[in-house]
Amino acid sequence: MNVANHVLTKRQTVVQSCIHLAFYIFLAAGLLAVGYAGYIIADAGAYQAIQLPKFSHDVPIVEPHLPRIGEPVGEIEVPRLALKAVILQGDSSQVLRRGVGHLPGTPMPGEPGNVALAGHRDSFFRPLRGIHPGDIITLSIDTGTFHYKVDSTSVVSSRDVGVLRASGRNELTLVTCFPFNYVGAAPNRFIVHASEVDPHETVVNSEPQ
Repeated sequence: MNVANHVLTKRQTVVQSCIHLAFYIFLAAGLLAVGYAGYIIADAGAYQAIQLPKFSHDVPIVEPHLPRIGEPVGEIEVPRLALKAVILQGDSSQVLRRGVGHLPGTPMPGEPGNVALAGHRDSFFRPLRGIHPGDIITLSIDTGTFHYKVDSTSVVSSRDVGVLRASGRNELTLVTCFPFNYVGAAPNRFIVHASEVDPHETVVNSEPQ
């Protein structure tokens, strides 16, 4: 074998080794990404399973208090959409990873004003794609259960905070990113507007579809 062939063979060997090394690096990275995603889903599911039963009651059980960031606030349910999740205080990425977030500075359920809740479009609030006027939303907290009927939905810019303004009634606003199937940081927000109603009105549009 002449020198040129030897050099060529050596280069080919090096290239093949690099390809094999890159393959295993990408394989390991893929397995780590899948494992992390699985952990996130499992952690959220386990947290929901532990916290949801704490709000399965129909009467007040404690005196009202202002939860700290990350503390459970209560439970949200939209029966027709089979949506049910724990509400946590705050809107940080860690809070929204584990549940629906109650936006600090907005009233608690049952208080006058506009209660605002936020959730990820690809997890807890994904069913909101199918919500429509007349649907019933139930919020259960330690001080009682409150019912809201959906008035309307809208799509606004991510910078539009006007949707959180109160109009003097007991209201509820749900916020999630939009479009629902957008890849990356979505440019808009999907908004659900609802008003508090008497519990007897929850018979309409409350059955799962």
